[in-house]
Amino acid sequence: MWYAIEGYDAPDALPRRLAARPQHLARLTALRDQGRLLLAGPCPAIDAEDPGPAGYSGSIVIAEFDSLEAARAWAEADPYAVAGAYARVEVRPFRRVLP
Repeated sequence: MWYAIEGYDAPDALPRRLAARPQHLARLTALRDQGRLLLAGPCPAIDAEDPGPAGYSGSIVIAEFDSLEAARAWAEADPYAVAGAYARVEVRPFRRVLP
């Protein structure tokens, strides 16, 4: 089943994000290569493609896991979560309709 994983950035998270980004992207790439990633990306903190020093308000990942528990475990082990870039993470089942 698909699960929506939403990470909400902690205050002043940008330096922790940047430090953990290579490991974070490696995990997303692995999901993609397994055919389990629907989409992933950050939410800019301002209305701009590149928010610069304003950073991000969080990230969204929609990926396939065997269970809600497996999706939560994956989210808890995410390098952004481990580094403290996220203040909180929510994981919910997601039903894909379009496209």
